[in-house]
Amino acid sequence: MTWPEARAAFGPRTVAILPVGSTEPHGPHLPLDTDVTIAVAMARRASERLGEMGVTSFVLPAIPYGLTEYTRGFTGRVSLQPGTLWALVEDVIVGLELQGIEHVLLVNGHLEPAHVEVLRGVLLDHAARGSRKAHAVLADVTRRRHAERLGDEFQSGDCHAGRYETSLVLAADPGAVRETERASLPPLAIGLLAKMKAGVRTFQDAGADDAYCGDPAAATSAEGHDLVDRLATVAVDSAREAWPHLFAPAQPVS
Repeated sequence: MTWPEARAAFGPRTVAILPVGSTEPHGPHLPLDTDVTIAVAMARRASERLGEMGVTSFVLPAIPYGLTEYTRGFTGRVSLQPGTLWALVEDVIVGLELQGIEHVLLVNGHLEPAHVEVLRGVLLDHAARGSRKAHAVLADVTRRRHAERLGDEFQSGDCHAGRYETSLVLAADPGAVRETERASLPPLAIGLLAKMKAGVRTFQDAGADDAYCGDPAAATSAEGHDLVDRLATVAVDSAREAWPHLFAPAQPVS
């Protein structure tokens, strides 16, 4: 958008969609910005779906950094401090609010628990401040009812650069996938969720020596497009639950 286009789009019934990702290693076959690619694809498809339902929205430039402690030991990792991510997301929401936006939808492609907890915390804190006009919501794919839509590998936790994420990148940015490397990777089950609960704090310590787990060689573009649609459904459902008034038919003026 140019600023005149933004002026026309900004308003109290518009949904601003903020993609949040990370910059970190995703195996030898996916780029460092994989989580950004996933978040942007989710956001764009959600915006299309909202438009089909009569809800005005736009997609903001993505936040490309987050908390990436689990990829310590691999080159290319950039990690923010929790307070930095918190302040960044809060500042974006307030900046939009000052220009008339009252509905902000966060879509997140980075699944590290501490990262997700910061996003949840920012929104809870923002809502607790009664003077705030903007209401911000996280389309939280890690919640069980949403995770169940995203396949067995996602639910197992062994999906970092695996079939789930690789399929999404094949759909959203296929030229970024190193096909020779992907085809040669064997399936790797490390029981990541159980190891997280046991206190393991890095992929290397969990047994993911090449910064991937799951089954990337089994990924397909067709599955990726289906997953983008499923992620968009999570985002749209989150918006509908938070702001049912935006989805109500317009009342005729008497």
